[in-house]
Amino acid sequence: MFKDSADFRRVASGVLLIVAPLLQAIAVILDPGTWGDEREAVSFGANPVLAQIQSVLYHWAYLLMALAALGMLHVMRRRAAVFGHIAGPLVVLGYINLSGLLMADPVEWWLGQNYSPDKATAIMDEMVGLPGVVFGFQLPWIFFAIFGTPVLAIGVWRAGFAHWWVPLVLAIGYGGSMAVPYGPATVVLWGIPVVALGHLGVKMLTMSREEWISHYPAARTAPADAKTAV
Repeated sequence: MFKDSADFRRVASGVLLIVAPLLQAIAVILDPGTWGDEREAVSFGANPVLAQIQSVLYHWAYLLMALAALGMLHVMRRRAAVFGHIAGPLVVLGYINLSGLLMADPVEWWLGQNYSPDKATAIMDEMVGLPGVVFGFQLPWIFFAIFGTPVLAIGVWRAGFAHWWVPLVLAIGYGGSMAVPYGPATVVLWGIPVVALGHLGVKMLTMSREEWISHYPAARTAPADAKTAV
């Protein structure tokens, strides 16, 4: 199926850019908290099965987005390479930390099953408000992921691989989700990045092997007869 490791990286990067944001979009649709009580201790308890499914989907969406960001860096090797090497790792770290926060979901569900909604919410707020949790998992990492993805896409655009609307759509989707309460509006705002990132994914999947390899520095500096051996 794959001719070599370069072909595998191209296909893997393209698939991840399609699958990762799609998992996030599905998660927000299935999340009981999107449509029910904004207190997750209540909404998770109302439908614990969907609560667990959405948590797992978010977890893998964020982990796969971290890997997808690495694929975006590849097409920035010709131009905006330094920009990509700075923004890329920050985006990756942001998504990894977001994934870690998902372990709070089963805790909140358990608290909702054993305490009143107000008491469960107060306990949870106290737990996630601990300095180690705030600065180890939330700040500034959440912003590196949510705002870092559109910024990274600007680099992809500057590298000539994406249209200008791709970072714009990502900025509207992810940035806008921070300005509205988590709920039905989030479904729309986290749905539109699927189009932008999916567009990049499809473009990678339809690239030829030679086009992908041409982004490697060695391929740009090697003699013409050596490039065929990459």
